[in-house]
Amino acid sequence: MSSTTTGTQPGPSLGGGEHRSSASAVTDRARAEPVVRRRPTVAQRLRGLRTNVVCLLISVVLFALPLLYLLLQAFKSYPDFLQHPTGLPHGWTFQNFTDAWQQGNFGHEMINSLVYAIIPDAITLVLGVFLAFPISRGYFKHSNALYTFFIFSGFLPGGLIPLFIEARSLHLYDSMPGYLVLTSLSGAGFFFFVGYIKGIPREIDEAAVLDGCGYIRFIFTIIIPQMKPALATFGIFGFVYSWNNLILPLVMLTNDALWPVTRGLYSFFGEHTSNWPLVAAGTFIVAAPILLLFILLQRYLVQGVAGGASFGTQGIGPQDAAGPGAEPSRAGE
Repeated sequence: MSSTTTGTQPGPSLGGGEHRSSASAVTDRARAEPVVRRRPTVAQRLRGLRTNVVCLLISVVLFALPLLYLLLQAFKSYPDFLQHPTGLPHGWTFQNFTDAWQQGNFGHEMINSLVYAIIPDAITLVLGVFLAFPISRGYFKHSNALYTFFIFSGFLPGGLIPLFIEARSLHLYDSMPGYLVLTSLSGAGFFFFVGYIKGIPREIDEAAVLDGCGYIRFIFTIIIPQMKPALATFGIFGFVYSWNNLILPLVMLTNDALWPVTRGLYSFFGEHTSNWPLVAAGTFIVAAPILLLFILLQRYLVQGVAGGASFGTQGIGPQDAAGPGAEPSRAGE
């Protein structure tokens, strides 16, 4: 009787198999069916367009309108500015630009500003790459500690008074070479470069070593060409910072033959305080190279920020800190 009873009961394994087979069939059917995505309706598109238009108008009001107002004042004569300070120019004139160029001595000061901006910027970028590459690869011991130290040092204040004392002691005060030395060792962009170099495959390093490529040649011919967006990004930032720097030239440069354009523009507020059309024209003369630089390099600026942001928040991982001869870890181990 027990055997008969046992034989009439269904086995648990058979029912579980049927359940699993039906579930897998439903899953396979769900995967086979194409996913239909609903297209946004006209109302949703208009709502998104309305949001973009509102953001654009806010940006125009906050940034473009003040610049437009300043530009309009530059084309006014001084009597016209006194009569219509907020309206359009009644007599468009370029005399303010001519007077500002001559009185501010912008021809000579433009050359000084280009020297003060280009040379320190180029030196800072090259030194930043040479410093960031071995730390990002983990070729130094305690790379994380060095990385943290350099990041922490970037948050410290500049220390203008110690820099002034150092410049006087080293005979770097009030001279163009001395000013270039003081501004060429800032180390800007190091954190950004470390993050960007992490996106360059390590196999390139090993292939260069096998081909007998030297370290300096490897940096200049392989790493730097692949970092064009990042270098262009921080090249723009460094150029703008050096071009707009006013406090350091005021402290370190007393000879007017060494003044940059910002120091020449600053002199307008002492001699021509009330002539605002002249100040407006001088402001646009000083800002013109910056605007041209952004127009020419805006594509690299966006690529560099996007490329460095994807790796910049990562630390020096175990693979990076293992050294140049470490083997990559396998997924199954």
